[in-house]
Amino acid sequence: MRIRTKRPVAPEPTRAEVTSDASSRAPEVKIRAFQIGFVGALGVLLALLLGGIVGQLGTVILYVALALFLALGLDPVVSWLQRRGMPRWVAILIVFAAVIGLFVGLIATIVPIVIRETTNLIENWDDIVANIEQSDVVVWLNSIVGDDAIQNGIASIGDWLADPANLGALGGGILAVGAGIAGGFTGATIVLILTLYFLASLDSMKRYAARFVPASSRGGYREVSEEITGSVGRYVIGQVSLASINGVLSLIYLTIIGAPAPILLAFIAFLFSLVPLVGTLTGAVIITLVSLAASPATAIAAAIYYLIYMQVEAYVLSPRIMSRAVAVPGALVVIAAVAGGTLGGVLGALVAIPVAASLIIVNEKVLFPRQDSA
Repeated sequence: MRIRTKRPVAPEPTRAEVTSDASSRAPEVKIRAFQIGFVGALGVLLALLLGGIVGQLGTVILYVALALFLALGLDPVVSWLQRRGMPRWVAILIVFAAVIGLFVGLIATIVPIVIRETTNLIENWDDIVANIEQSDVVVWLNSIVGDDAIQNGIASIGDWLADPANLGALGGGILAVGAGIAGGFTGATIVLILTLYFLASLDSMKRYAARFVPASSRGGYREVSEEITGSVGRYVIGQVSLASINGVLSLIYLTIIGAPAPILLAFIAFLFSLVPLVGTLTGAVIITLVSLAASPATAIAAAIYYLIYMQVEAYVLSPRIMSRAVAVPGALVVIAAVAGGTLGGVLGALVAIPVAASLIIVNEKVLFPRQDSA
């Protein structure tokens, strides 16, 4: 006899019903589309407003950042004078007087040279173009190309540059050039004033910034901040030292080989060398091209010198001078210099390298130890 067992019937799955009955236990979901959209639109408008404000204040922010890094670079010198028994205000006054004297001395030396060379260029423009057309390099290139293509091209460029209207268009007009020069002097004055204030109140700024950190973490914050400020200061001093060496050696060598305006070219070498890795190469290319105005042999001699100097700087001078500062990888230097130059020109490129150095210190002192202990 077969006994049939009745299989249990599986219960049907409960279905959620949307109901408007007030006695239903299902929670009532209300979507206020207008309110969400209005608040979201206000947030977007506020973000756009803040972005526009930051964009308008980009130059001011750049001035503040550059002045802060200059203050960090001068602070080790002030601290060294303090350790010799000087009050801090006296040390700041001496260091700042030296900086102002150096700035005024450079302006007083460079501006007359620029005026004299510009006047000489305008008065002897036809002779300069003719000398370039008849140079050995141009004759050799023309023999390869044929049909006097190189000489005709140089003559066309010379005729175009000789037209004052074209020069005005190339430089953005006389008013634009004058406004740029005036803006440069104004920016330099603002940076110097901010540097003085930051240098005088650097200790109080550090103490005030530490109060934003919880008391339990202030010890570690002070340690990291002192490491960052010290390394950035040493980095700035080291880079200025390298640029000074390049400027002095360039002045001596360019004077020996008879390059045009050696003082001005040495100042260009110093200025571009403040931007590591890419700055020295850029300055060397500019100086070599300018040396063509003297003769092709002078340009070749300048190019050979800078090829040798860049090797000496990379493998001898830079490791010795920058040994106490934080080491920034070459790829990061290029990325930071290009990004800073795109955002803020030469000043942005100068500020970008210490910023990269600070990020490396934060990673090594805060992020990596926290990841290793996790």
